[in-house]
Amino acid sequence: MIELFSENTPNGKKISIMLEEIGYDYKVTKIDISNDEQFKPEFKKISPFSKIPVIIDHKNNKTIFESGAILIYLGELSGKFYDKDNRTDINQWLMAQMGYIGPMLGQHHQFHHYNPGKSEFGEERYFKISKRIYSEVDEVLSKTKFLAGEEYTIADIATFPWFARHEWHDIGIQNFKNLSRWYEEISKRDGVKKGYAFMNKDEDVPKINY
Repeated sequence: MIELFSENTPNGKKISIMLEEIGYDYKVTKIDISNDEQFKPEFKKISPFSKIPVIIDHKNNKTIFESGAILIYLGELSGKFYDKDNRTDINQWLMAQMGYIGPMLGQHHQFHHYNPGKSEFGEERYFKISKRIYSEVDEVLSKTKFLAGEEYTIADIATFPWFARHEWHDIGIQNFKNLSRWYEEISKRDGVKKGYAFMNKDEDVPKINY
């Protein structure tokens, strides 16, 4: 049994989607970050930086923090979505999500969605970066079906939940045909639908409005 300590965020959804995709039994323990539960001493014992998500693999007595590391662990454990022959490309895109796509879109959320009007510099900076990310990913997907090649991998699983907040971004995902194609294809997967709704069974993956 895998225990997932999480909140209903893009980083949390990465792991629930992966667990659904590989068909593992898991239970969710909610960490209410709006009430600072991530800073409680008992959670800090399993998450040194007080961040979600974290998993405990009770069968193998393993605790893993950091969403990218969790995806690698589950990929290796299950033998799915982490092809041994393509790991360099998969790892490149996973690191790109962890170090660039997620953090930059996350800052765009903070300035544009949660705190509009508080910092013109912040809003303009992260809007421009986010728009560039859309363009860059769209260009890559004009050459390959998925981020790391022709197969769906943990790199796609990691990146998808961030673009699922496209309505927050006000960039217009529908203007990027290759990104839209990728997004819609992943949206149709049963594991993605179930994993996306891991904390709210009525939550649907946001659609693209053309």
